[in-house]
Amino acid sequence: MKIMAINAGSSTLKWKLFEMPEKVTIASGMIDRLGSPKAIFKLKYNGKKVEEEKAIESNDVAVLAVLDALKDMDIIQRYEDIVAFGHRVVAGGEDFKKSAIVTDENLQKIMDLSEYAPLHNKVEAYYIDVFKKLVPRAIQVAVFDTSFFVDIPKMNYLYSVDMDDYKKYHVRRYGAHGTSHRYIAQRLDKIVDGGIQDKNVIVLHLGSGASISAIKHGKAFDISMGFTPLAGIMMSSRSGDIDFSILPYLMRKLGLTDINDMIDILNHKSGLLGISGISPDMRDIEANEDTNQRAKLALEMYRNRILKFIGSYIAEMGGVDVIAFTAGVGENSSEVREDIMSGLEFMGLKIDDENNHVRGKEIKITTDDSTIAAYTIPTNEELMIAQDTYDFARLLDGFRA
Repeated sequence: MKIMAINAGSSTLKWKLFEMPEKVTIASGMIDRLGSPKAIFKLKYNGKKVEEEKAIESNDVAVLAVLDALKDMDIIQRYEDIVAFGHRVVAGGEDFKKSAIVTDENLQKIMDLSEYAPLHNKVEAYYIDVFKKLVPRAIQVAVFDTSFFVDIPKMNYLYSVDMDDYKKYHVRRYGAHGTSHRYIAQRLDKIVDGGIQDKNVIVLHLGSGASISAIKHGKAFDISMGFTPLAGIMMSSRSGDIDFSILPYLMRKLGLTDINDMIDILNHKSGLLGISGISPDMRDIEANEDTNQRAKLALEMYRNRILKFIGSYIAEMGGVDVIAFTAGVGENSSEVREDIMSGLEFMGLKIDDENNHVRGKEIKITTDDSTIAAYTIPTNEELMIAQDTYDFARLLDGFRA
């Protein structure tokens, strides 16, 4: 059964085509700079790579470009060969505690939840609608970033605001990257001796967007991101947690009258980019840390913010047994991992220097006598999306595993 996992952004469309239940990746690709006459179209299939520049100026054209490319390369004969499409959706609010079939009612709910993830949900809902129209017989499934965290303890998801505001407007911590954190938890349960059901785990999803989760006895316990993905640790271009009084203060100083302009600054002009003045990309900052004081400071602040969250999670869980690094920075920057783990050496964590310098591979990066076991695990959100989608598809009438 062919299942496609979709990860859509405002200017990107990432996808993977799986054969399920075998969990085999048939093809994958992405469109970058979407909306431009010079968009970049990439496709990988059977050891071959296609990369070309073409005009893809709308979401509809992007979807057609992907589906038609699959036909042109004889990966599929017709659109309907893809039985189901699974879509990453950032915000599910309290409406969606797990993945769901996209009915017209659910699609409207995803749109309504755009207030919780204004940069994501509208785009994701639009793509779902496009796929529904182009492949009407296919099953459309929404897989929510927030669902892994929706049942964390109330003491961790509530903000200390008027309780009526939570009850009326659902103002609470929702988190993000839940599909990634869920995948890492499942992998750890397989590779850690004895599993993680009786262990305290901290997962560091360190990419352009970054989040840290506490997982206690196999279940999500706390998450750094908040009501929106803007909260938490310092990120590539997002500020993470700040004193909210800074917003009106800076707006007055900058002559801004629209709060959305201030939110845009915190999302796109802050974090590593704002402190370093160089780039939001960790690779660029690491390359300049020896010669640029702002780049060095950005790295120090990044490490500091991460360690603060780790420390708080260790305190509230009563210790930590396992730490996992994932996503772009977590999987590939041995320097960032070493900086963070060295801050835990006082607890008996011992770094395996040789293993820590391995990039993009599932591997243990602490010694066997370390009191805390740390791992690097490449995330696979697309596989989680495909698995959830397949679980729905095989249960519906007319489809068989």
